[in-house]
Amino acid sequence: MLDAKTIEVIKSTVPVLEVHGQTITKQFYQMMFKNHPELLNIFNHANQRQGKQPTALANAVYAAAAHIDRLEEILPVVRGIAQKHRALGIQPEHYPIVGENLLAAIKTVLGDAATDEIIDAWAKAYGVIADVFISVEAEMYKEAELKKGGWRGWRRFVVDRKIKESDVITSFYLKPEDGKEIADYEPGQYITVRVKPEGQEFTHLRHYSLSAAPGQPYYRITVKREDAIGDKPAGIVSTYLHNRIQEGDVLEISAPAGDFTLDQSKTLPVVLLSGGVGLTPMVSMLETLLRQSGSRKVTYIHAARCGSHHAMKEHIDQLASRHADRLTAYHIYETPAPGESCDKIGYIDLPWLQSVASPEADFYFCGPVPFMRAINRALKEWGVPQERIHFEFFGPADSLENEMN
Repeated sequence: MLDAKTIEVIKSTVPVLEVHGQTITKQFYQMMFKNHPELLNIFNHANQRQGKQPTALANAVYAAAAHIDRLEEILPVVRGIAQKHRALGIQPEHYPIVGENLLAAIKTVLGDAATDEIIDAWAKAYGVIADVFISVEAEMYKEAELKKGGWRGWRRFVVDRKIKESDVITSFYLKPEDGKEIADYEPGQYITVRVKPEGQEFTHLRHYSLSAAPGQPYYRITVKREDAIGDKPAGIVSTYLHNRIQEGDVLEISAPAGDFTLDQSKTLPVVLLSGGVGLTPMVSMLETLLRQSGSRKVTYIHAARCGSHHAMKEHIDQLASRHADRLTAYHIYETPAPGESCDKIGYIDLPWLQSVASPEADFYFCGPVPFMRAINRALKEWGVPQERIHFEFFGPADSLENEMN
């Protein structure tokens, strides 16, 4: 517990964090990686280059400061971040390193404005926040390890099958090298892949949503190859998986994680919307819903650039034909090639969405940020209550509403 004076000092710094937060966190990462380069084996280098990780941390620090006297209000955000920390293998000994460099960054950026009183208050506050994360993550590590078929840390999986789904998307079917059971998961969760491509100094970790319904003897991930575009370099891990990893090769993965999951207790209709490779958690949810008994109606809407970029179309069409009484599927192409058919050309907009779905449904969506921003705004404009709007965000844990508004 923090004393009243410490809370007062922390809350007084909130306006400063709004102005200097990203500068502080950029300085923090520079300092930390200089002092502890081994941590580059954990952090996403692409997110660092693109500024996503400093922005995410700045938002998290700002939220913690603003809620320092009622941290329980941001516990859902804490749990989401902790899920990713557990999946990445973050350990209690990492937290003092983060704290030391964060305080040093605050002092460097704010200079004389960062008085001893402010630094001492933030040291106390960081200790409390770190203890919350360590405690929550300890429970998650234990749960993942004790679960039937579960494990702690990294486990070796063999690529049993590699299936090309589109010009840019490929599925990998992963089976445990030891032949033992694998942990079940909730539709919508992800696994984390750890690789060290030839010529790379550090290991690289990436989260990939599981794209099949649970209950299989394998995990399936469906990965988009991120090619170089303009100044944006190619994705290190996605190109490595596509170009180098073949059937029979071994990948290290951590146990399933994530808090973006399908609520299977409801009976409301469900609308699943995906853009590009955002279909991965949606397909897992769709397959799960169709395996359940009952008459819960499902509408699946997928947006792709064109037919050659549309992954799993045949699979979805087969499901729609087999479950015509429950599933209606729509395909939207931004710029279809000559001869390609789809249900709508362009983008998903509110008038079209209103023509094919009910506002009384539960809505789940995932895809690139512009796609998610458009869907989120459309649903809010339609009057769909927040408790029936569910989404997964590609990128570091962040204040999603800030990204989406």
